[in-house]
Amino acid sequence: MTGLLFKNVYFSGTMIIRKKLLLLAISLYLPVQLMAWGQTGHRIVGQIADSYLRPKARIALKQIMGDESLAMAANWADFIKSDPAYSYLSPWHYVDFKAGITYSEMQSYLKQDTIADAYTKLTFIIKQLKNKALPHDKQLMYVRLLIHIIGDIHQPLHAGRAEDQGGNKIEVAWNFNETTNLHSVWDSKLIDAQQLSYTEYAANINHTTVAQREAWQKTGLSQWLFESNQIAEQLYNEIKQPGQKLGYRYTFDHIATVNQQLLKGGVRLAGILNQLFGS
Repeated sequence: MTGLLFKNVYFSGTMIIRKKLLLLAISLYLPVQLMAWGQTGHRIVGQIADSYLRPKARIALKQIMGDESLAMAANWADFIKSDPAYSYLSPWHYVDFKAGITYSEMQSYLKQDTIADAYTKLTFIIKQLKNKALPHDKQLMYVRLLIHIIGDIHQPLHAGRAEDQGGNKIEVAWNFNETTNLHSVWDSKLIDAQQLSYTEYAANINHTTVAQREAWQKTGLSQWLFESNQIAEQLYNEIKQPGQKLGYRYTFDHIATVNQQLLKGGVRLAGILNQLFGS
């Protein structure tokens, strides 16, 4: 009887361990499918935003985040996917739209949007952070999510189409021989091809005028999403066949768009943070 009991306990324990390992494997796979910009891109957005913080906002964020910078906090929402307890956050990173959607159609859709996505959850997070009585742990979590999701929606394919999972199902050949997908190219490969650290990259593209910043910041979330969606539609139209080869010319043609989206993301993130904490 003792031997049988031991075997049952051993078997049960082994099954639990296997289930946990399976959940971990699944959760580690999800970030590859759902990340936007990759680690470097998100840190660039955070670094740019940091340069435009008002003094009062900087002090308030220091109280919430301690020594964690905006750049380093920017990837928390992707790192936390390794914990199954946070799997509910996965849909918060993107919004799917039908092909060829107009701005008025998008506005109508977003007004009725009730599902968990980047639009509804950014709206929720901003509302929550206006509550000065919000517990510190919630403040920290929502600030980290705010930094990340604003970066996300400036990656064009996070405002793409549901049927191809924002380009994840569109197979391409990067630099002629690496099999990957369109989403991954825009997440990280275009940025990584520049061979710059996030601080070097931010310093090289962070050149704006006051007029530019004001224009970018005064528009709302729906406009930001529409801009990304329109870029995504152009990217879809450029892919003519599965496995299409994308190389140096593709980088040359698109790196300016990548840089502008990173820059807009950083400037607009700073604008939101200044509204929340700097006034």
